[in-house]
Amino acid sequence: MRITSKGQVTIPQAVREKAGFLPDTEVDFVVQEGAVVIVKAAGGKRLTRGAKTVRTLRDHGRYVSMSTDEIMALTRGDD
Repeated sequence: MRITSKGQVTIPQAVREKAGFLPDTEVDFVVQEGAVVIVKAAGGKRLTRGAKTVRTLRDHGRYVSMSTDEIMALTRGDD
């Protein structure tokens, strides 16, 4: 196995399955007795950029003081 110029290494599928590393699993690198060990990160999963955007958009909706019917009337052009 070889480290790329970007410092990347492909973990073989059998090793990923045995360790329970699914796609998007957060991991930490720990040096133990001269060896590097990959372990699941304790903090859990970080939010993706898309998830952060959705959370932000949902938060902004809380500040709208109009009802759904009032918003729909505006979009339809009802007077």
